[in-house]
Amino acid sequence: MDGYRESEQSWKGLLLDLKRRSLEQYPELAVGDGALGFWKALRQVHGQAQEQRCWVHKTADVLNKMPKSLQARAKGHLHYIWMSETKGDAGKAFD
Repeated sequence: MDGYRESEQSWKGLLLDLKRRSLEQYPELAVGDGALGFWKALRQVHGQAQEQRCWVHKTADVLNKMPKSLQARAKGHLHYIWMSETKGDAGKAFD
């Protein structure tokens, strides 16, 4: 379905269309980039769904705020966090 610049209205139309076509099991978790329109539409159509930011986009956003000289090292540290098997391991990697 074509949309207009990832707008809230476009995302809402897509989600409602899926619902109309008998989406039998509503999402428990939605993973997406930083497109604000998606998150707004999701809350309106599937308010019970949990939200999670895509790690690829989150990592890119963090690295873009850092000096180039630190980016490679920081990227390695971030990989240790998101590749951890448990939340506890991720917390240790974060520390």
